[in-house]
Amino acid sequence: QVQLVESGGGLVQTGGSLRLSCAASGLSFSSSAMGWFRQAPGKERDYVGAINRSGSGTYFADFVKGRFAISRDNAKNTVYLQMNSLKPEDTAVYYCAADPRSSLYRSDEYRYWGQGTQVTVSS
Repeated sequence: QVQLVESGGGLVQTGGSLRLSCAASGLSFSSSAMGWFRQAPGKERDYVGAINRSGSGTYFADFVKGRFAISRDNAKNTVYLQMNSLKPEDTAVYYCAADPRSSLYRSDEYRYWGQGTQVTVSS
């Protein structure tokens, strides 16, 4: 079956950086766009960004533009979320998602989800 496993979360100070990884198995990774979402306590799951199948196109929510980057290595079946200039409001559980039906921006379009990794940014 399809598995997505995130890693790389942790505690970082304001202004710091983290790189999250999402390793996929059980799906045709190079045929799947990938998305990143996050969910803070008591809030809805928000779109962070996405990358197309080849990696030639990346798309971001306005609140992370210029700070976050997404890349993928199709040979390793892994997608990455590089997070720079982190702020306390970036604190959340971060999820990767695979195989959207159409829209890259809507969580309900994605067929597969990882278990999430906690990112905490201290002030």
